[in-house]
Amino acid sequence: MSPSEFFEAVGVRGFLHAHRLGSSRECGLDADSPVVMASVVKVPLAFEFARQVAAGQLDPTDRVRASAADRLGGTGSAAFADDAEYSLRDAALLALSVSDNTAADLLFDRVGVDNVRSLLAELGLTRTTVIGAPRDVLRTIIEDTSAGRPLRALDPLRTSATTPREMTTLLAAIWADDVGAPVREWMSVQVGWHRLTAGFPPEVAVAGKTGTMPGIRNEIGVATYPDGTAYAVAVFTTGGAETLRRPDIDRAIGAAARAAVDQLRS
Repeated sequence: MSPSEFFEAVGVRGFLHAHRLGSSRECGLDADSPVVMASVVKVPLAFEFARQVAAGQLDPTDRVRASAADRLGGTGSAAFADDAEYSLRDAALLALSVSDNTAADLLFDRVGVDNVRSLLAELGLTRTTVIGAPRDVLRTIIEDTSAGRPLRALDPLRTSATTPREMTTLLAAIWADDVGAPVREWMSVQVGWHRLTAGFPPEVAVAGKTGTMPGIRNEIGVATYPDGTAYAVAVFTTGGAETLRRPDIDRAIGAAARAAVDQLRS
């Protein structure tokens, strides 16, 4: 089956780009269409953090405190019952491994939203926009819900957004740069194995980052085969908003990614 057929089978629209790192080989499906980033935004955040650490601008052992006012709900410290304190590098780990929104907020405070935007511009990712930290996206949801209007957070023209091709370009930069080593490590221990990772056999190492909102399911990552070839893949879907739990769509994301990589390997 082609990638599009996997998406059609579960009733969603899919957007995909796959790129063999170190080569010009690529394939895609609506790869230049705007898509909502959701928690995928934590990847450029972590990369900019790693760059600032390497430049001596931030000390990774500096500590931040997650208080009740910071907790948004969800996973990690965002759902804690009590205040917690951890280092900046542990905030990055939490943001990528368990998609901790509070840890990402605290990291954005130190790294700076404008600096993340500057990184994207430096990489030529002109169609990737970051409106702010997770708390800023949540604020738009609260405002729009209260006003009874469509959610900006679900509209790629009005929230943090990107394209599949620009996300594989970001991944290629992270995998090509020694500064990106910690980001690669944090992505490799992501606890969610139900999307990209599920599409590949156990001998293929997958490092990824998911993003989820009502009707939006994403993941970007790199699949590295035993022969050393690596493939950056970015998959975004829209549809299936009736529930957040749609394992069939999750499996379709992995299957479509695998089909795209198989195409590049053939």
